Amino acid sequence: MIKKHIPNFITCLNLFSGCVGIYLAYQGSLAVASMFIGVAAAFDFFDGMAARLLHVKSEIGKELDSLADIISFGLLPGVIVFELLSSTMNLPQWSSVSINPYPFVAFLIPVFSALRLAKFNIDSRQTESFIGLPTPAAAIFLGSFPLILTYAKSAVINDFAHLILVNFFILTAITLMICWLLVAELPLFSLKFKNLKWKDNKPQFLLLLISIFLLLLLKFAALPVIIMIYVAISLIFRKNEASGPL
Repeated sequence: MIKKHIPNFITCLNLFSGCVGIYLAYQGSLAVASMFIGVAAAFDFFDGMAARLLHVKSEIGKELDSLADIISFGLLPGVIVFELLSSTMNLPQWSSVSINPYPFVAFLIPVFSALRLAKFNIDSRQTESFIGLPTPAAAIFLGSFPLILTYAKSAVINDFAHLILVNFFILTAITLMICWLLVAELPLFSLKFKNLKWKDNKPQFLLLLISIFLLLLLKFAALPVIIMIYVAISLIFRKNEASGPL
């Protein structure tokens, strides 16, 4: 049956997008490479949707999805951050070797992404929600940096972005924070809507409304803010659920 291969084909497009993005990042086209994180994320969304609609879920599809994600949402953002760290204004120098090892901290991103994906595959608690930041969310957060630096039209956003993203120590701290969030025991709600009822999807609707507003207002600069708000809303709703009905 052809239909059973459709979700896996879409997953392969996710993987292919990640490979193209990595090539572009090493060619110096960081903004375009970041866009391929978005392309890969779209394929990652549609492969799951196709599997549900066609009723063709399989173990090989689950494993293939993780293998694709480690490339598109682990290695690709790692390469992007590596290139950003390599061009920071205050990059420390290592005089004893010809290759500066400091930017290699960026490759902790694919390492922790792999740990996150392996943990997800065997964690029965993550069938309806997440424990730790999902790899696509982490990749979008990190991949937004070149887009902000390239396309920010607001002078305030542009100056603020350059202050943070060309500083080696700040960018390294952000990288380490994302690595920690990937494997942290933080309960985060699923982005999937159970239905169209507000009472069953309060955090999802709230995040959607805030995201639309921020995207219209801040464009690409909204992306890391939205990811941080996603974490914050998850923690707030988790606390409210523990204390009683919202």
